[in-house]
Formats: sequence, C-alpha cells, structure tokens
Amino acid sequence: MENEGFSKEGSSSSDDELVDLTGTAQDLIDDVPYLDHGSTANHSNGSWAGNAGLLDLLEEGVPGVGTYDDFNTIDWVREKSKDRDRHREISRKKKQSVLALLFSLSDAFSGWLLMLLIGLMSGALAGGIDIAAHWLTDLKEGVCLNGFWFNHENCCWDSKETTFQERDKCPQWKSWAELMVGVTEGASAYVVNYLMYVSWALLFSFLAVILVRAFAPYACGSGIPEIKTILSGFIIRGYLGKWTLVIKTITLVLAVSSGLSLGKEGPLVHVACCCANILCHLFTKYRKNEAKRREVLSAASAVGVSVAFGAPIGGVLFSLEEVSYYFPLKTLWRSFFAALVAAFTLRSINPFGNSRLVLFYVEFHTPWHFLELFPFVLLGIFGGLWGALFIRANIAWCRKRKTSRLGHYPVLEVLVVALATALLAFPNEYTRMSGSELISELFNDCSLLDSSKLCDYLPLSKVGDKGANFSQSSNGLADRPAGPGVYAAIWQLALALVFKMFITVVTFGMKVPSGLFIPSMLAYYHHDWPMFKSWCSPGADCITPGLYAMLGAAACLGGVTRMTVSLVVIMFELTGGLEYIVPLMAATMTSKWVADALGREGIYEAHIRLNGYPFLETKEEFEHKTLAMDVMRPRRSDPPLSVLTQDGMTVEEVEAMISDTSYSGFPVVVSNESQRLVGFVLRRDLVISIDNARRCQEGIVGASHILFTDHSPSQPLGGPPPLNLRSILDLSPLAVTDHTPMEITVDIFRKLGLRQCLVTQNGRLLGIITKKDILKHMAQMANRDPDSILFN
Repeated sequence: MENEGFSKEGSSSSDDELVDLTGTAQDLIDDVPYLDHGSTANHSNGSWAGNAGLLDLLEEGVPGVGTYDDFNTIDWVREKSKDRDRHREISRKKKQSVLALLFSLSDAFSGWLLMLLIGLMSGALAGGIDIAAHWLTDLKEGVCLNGFWFNHENCCWDSKETTFQERDKCPQWKSWAELMVGVTEGASAYVVNYLMYVSWALLFSFLAVILVRAFAPYACGSGIPEIKTILSGFIIRGYLGKWTLVIKTITLVLAVSSGLSLGKEGPLVHVACCCANILCHLFTKYRKNEAKRREVLSAASAVGVSVAFGAPIGGVLFSLEEVSYYFPLKTLWRSFFAALVAAFTLRSINPFGNSRLVLFYVEFHTPWHFLELFPFVLLGIFGGLWGALFIRANIAWCRKRKTSRLGHYPVLEVLVVALATALLAFPNEYTRMSGSELISELFNDCSLLDSSKLCDYLPLSKVGDKGANFSQSSNGLADRPAGPGVYAAIWQLALALVFKMFITVVTFGMKVPSGLFIPSMLAYYHHDWPMFKSWCSPGADCITPGLYAMLGAAACLGGVTRMTVSLVVIMFELTGGLEYIVPLMAATMTSKWVADALGREGIYEAHIRLNGYPFLETKEEFEHKTLAMDVMRPRRSDPPLSVLTQDGMTVEEVEAMISDTSYSGFPVVVSNESQRLVGFVLRRDLVISIDNARRCQEGIVGASHILFTDHSPSQPLGGPPPLNLRSILDLSPLAVTDHTPMEITVDIFRKLGLRQCLVTQNGRLLGIITKKDILKHMAQMANRDPDSILFN
C-alpha cells in the first residue's frame, strides 16, 4: 500500500526499482489466472431490477472482481470467506444429484492429488539438478572417454583396472592435462588443469548470470525471503511463474558447478514453490483463491527442504517454523504427504548412486560422553558468533551493492567473484571439491580402508618407540597416531574455513541462484591426552570426529538462520542417529542464544528488511505504548480522508476521485455529514465494475448514481438508471476505536492477515491504518528509516 498507506493502481515503479532486479522479462500472465477473457458475458439483455433498472452485481459475476494488483497484499479474511461460501454451496448441492456428489468428492480429493503432483515434479527436478551439477563439477577437472556425459564416479564404475587405494583413477577418465599435453604430473600438467578449472568456472558463472538477467530476474538469490513475504499475503507476479522455474533450475546447476561458495538448499525451496504455483492452475479452487494457494505453497516449502537435505520430517517442521504465515492442521498433513512423495521420487532416481537422498548421508553409532557437552556448547558459541558476524557483513555488502555503482554491473560482479573463487580454490583440494563432497568428507567416520588424508593414521609397526604409549593388543584405527596426511589436512581445512567465511559473504545475494553454504568443523584428538585416557578404553572408538563436523555445521547454520527444532530434526535425519539429539539440541540452542544476543534477525529476516518487503514478523513483540490514533491516516496536517457515500455520488464523481487519488480502497459512509461507517470497497473492484457496467449495460453514464444499498431510492423521472455496487462492498470491515493500543492492533494484523483496519469513534469514521502504516511505525519506533518500506 502506498501514499499514506494506500497503493497506486497503475504504479509507475518497475520491478527493477522494487526488488533491485535488472531486466523486465517476466511472464506475469502466469500468475494472473483470474481474468477469464473468454467469459465476458453480454449483459445488454438486462438484469434490470424493477422500474429503476438496477444492475445488480450480486446476480452477475464480473471478471476480475475479487483479484489483486501486483505488489499488493491479499485480504485473508475475504479469501477465507469465499472458500467457506464455496464449501457451503458444494455441500448443499451434493445431496441433489449423483453428479454433484461426484464433484464434491473430486473437490475433496483435489488437494491430495495436487500434493502428489508437486512431490513428483519437485523430486524429479531435484534429482536432475543433482545429477547435472555433479557432472558439470567433474567436467572442470576432466572428461570421460566412454561418454562425456558420465561424471568421474560413473566413468570408473565398470573399470577393471582400478585399485582399492586409487579407486578414483581409471584409464577411461582423463584430466585436461592428459588430453592436451599428454602428462598427468608436473608443472605443465598443473598449469593446464588450473587454467581449465578457472575457464570452466567462469563459463558456468557467466551463463548463469546472463540467463537470469535476460529471461528471469526473479530467479536470482535464495528465494526464501521472497517466499516468506508471499506466504504472508503479498503478491509478486511472475516470481513463481514458469519462466522463473525453468531459468532457476538451469542456472542453479550452473552456479553450483562453477564452484561459487553457495548451496542449493534455498533455491530448491523456490523451485518447489514454482512447481506448486504452476500446478495450482489445474485446480479451480486453488487458482481462484489466493489464501488456498498459499496453503499449497507452505506445503511446497516442506517439499523443497525434503529433497535438499533428504529430510521429509525436517522439511515439514522447516515450513512450520521458518517460512509459513498461516499453517492449519490440514496443511500439516498435506505437507507431510507431499514431502514423502518427493523423497520417494528422489530416492527412486538415486542421483548419487548410494541409495541415499543426499551425497553426505552418514551413520554414527559411537555413544557420546557427558564431558563432551562442553565442546558441544563451545561449537554452539562459535556458530552463534559466526552467524551474527555473517549476517552483519553480508547485509552491509548487499546494502553497498544496492546503493553504489556496484549494483549496476551484476554480470561483472559475478565474474569477478567467480574468478577470485576459482583462483584461490584450486590449490586447496578441500575448496576445490563441491560443497556436498566437502561435507561428506568431513562427516565421514574414518575406517582402516579409507584413503582420505583425514584418515591417514600410521600403523603401529611404523610408530617405533612411540607405540609403547598405545595398546599393542589391538591394531584398530583408534590406537594409531596421526600421520602426515592428517596434519596437512588440518592446515588445508583451516585455510578453507577462512576462505569460505570471507567469500560466502560476498557471494550470497548475487544475481545468480544462491543458497547458504554449510560450513563444517573438523575434530582431532590425541589418544594419549589425560582427558581422553580417563574415559576412553584402549582399542575403542572414543571420539567421533564426524559428529563434531555435523555439530559445527548445525551450529553455524542455526546461527545464520535461527532455526532450532527443524534444524535438529534435519540433522538427525541426515545421520540416522537418534542418540545425538541431545548434542544437536545443545549446540543449536546455544548458537541461537548467542546469535540473538548480538542481533534479533536471522539472515532471511534481514534480507526482507533490506529489500523493504511488507512483512510483519510474527516472532517479534511490539513493546511500545502507542494508540491507533497515533498511527492512523489522515494525520492533522493531511487532507481529509477520501470516502464514498452509500447513495449520493455519481459515476463521474467516483471516477474523478479514483483518478485524483492513488489509494487502494475507499471507506463507504452514510453521508459526508454523519461519517457513519457502512463498509469498505477496493479500488480495483470499483474500477473493474464501473468499466464492465459502461461496456455491458445500456444507460450507465457519468450522471448515473452509484448505490451501495440493498434498496433503490426514488430516481428522477427520465434520469439515467443507477448502478448498484453493493456486491463488491465489504459490509464487515474490521474496525478499532481510536484508543485501541497498537500492541493489540499489530496482533490483529498478524493473526488475521489484514490489509487495512478502519478507525472509528462512536461509530463515526476517523481514519484508516494499513499494513504499511504499521511497518513504518515499527521502523520509526526502532530508530530505522520508515521510508525503507519500498514495496507498494
């Protein structure tokens, strides 16, 4: 809403101004299913009521009435009321005929069918994204001679010439140095592989940003801040359209494969919501009702997390805890079903060849010790500090991008960051590998057969005199001291951590699909330290390093996003170990406490505020002692409130008021003298109804009176017939008194999802409060710029 809380109908603001996106190629028609242009009925044969000739819109539906303009908020109360009326009509008719009964059954089943289709489509797309990203990531290092479409692992599956120690090396897979200069080692091979790695990274990132810029600017970024805003009732046409889905799917593969420090988890939520929005068009009750559609989008958010982490239950809890604004019990059941179908579909595709939903699935079985709670809490403290620091640094960088010339060159920015990432990542094998492979490497628990440098423990036969400190009765890995590979890996991982921390700050928020990279920790312990000797028996696996990596990842992700319950469930679904719930809870909760002490907003809420989205955060408390009269419009210095009378204005006068103002709706009163409230009418409904009456009904002219009453007053003989618009009038607008505390008013807006609320005194209209007025007031109370609410 705009201009003292109302919005323009034909806003001159472009998408580029509103959401800081370049380009205007949007398939806006995708998200406007309401205007059935083929159903413009000709009303010239008349629906005149009596001698007065009323055009009663209660009998004839007008195409477009009840829909919303772009960048406006839906009326949740009206949408839910429409759905209840539809249910009543279906229930009434199903007793009259078998056909109506079958229609009633199909209507009840349509929601579950829609969930099935969303799960199938999202799971299939996620599987394709995983397979393509794995292939393109390996393409940067070499190519398979048996078929260029095979990635490194697939290429060597059937090879008879590999050894167990070097199972990733086979004659069928050739590095670029082998193909170009015929050598596998040495300076020339290193330089060739280095140059090819950088070249592929630049090509993938260039294609990603160009496709986003040219075809779907809304495909950039994570998508979760915008989805949270949409689920709260805001309309962004095209954000969940088919072009956005196609481009987001393709460019997500390219962005992940380029080696940029980003993840695909957030964008997969966006992809799943695009699938849901497109499939909603197949079902009338979801196509024509914005509130019902948002229930489906809430379920789709659960599907996105389900296929991203392989955690269906965690996905449902993520939707409930993090993104959903309205989440009834029915949506919980359907989210669970859709997440199940999506996980089953992804498991059937088996994109990683390990019969798991994710590449980094691990299983830990070693019990943890009570004394380990102290390092678990330390990991939580580190995760909270890192999360708060990351949010502040990333928001500062994104604000600089929006307010400086840097934002004018998105393609150049992506290429520079991709070049820097590739140049610095290649020398370190832990930054060179993909994010999923790195997490898999760190989560993995070492065994005697592992060839990773992290598992390079010396056999006791090579230890010499130092072997006396270890048990000679067992030759297990737990009894062996660390070899040189472990120490080298620790240094490389320390450098990788510092590199990822800095590069992720500038990467998240660029004009490519970008989710959060999940940082992980590495744990290493000395067997002969007294603290381990006291509670570790010889030959037993006492400490699980992979568990610390998992806890570090959970703590850092919790510090950045402020998730708690859903994050714990996601992590134990990944590991399959219920015995680690307590460590996960300790690390996650500590991370949230520390991060909240340094800043109340998570990364998604911070980006919502940065972009000025009209989102009322349900987690915040309004603690200021202000009244409705302090926030309502008009203020003392403002012109009087523009209102319509129930039977005293002509079509010409109403059209003049519409053209002279930019409000999104008008209160209707008995008369200008009494100011007694009758109802509220939306600007869009008013414009469409008047245009439809002029076009379809003879006799409606500028001098025709507009009536919002259920009776027709006496008209002058020979005058034009009146136009009755009572059907578009909201006869029960929510109203508060001028002395209502704003704390209560804010709760009403949050829990009912209101667009506006009227302010009265003894039944007389005083003013109006809109969602944008409340957001501006809250920003002002928090000493922020109230004009930062950019969206209309």
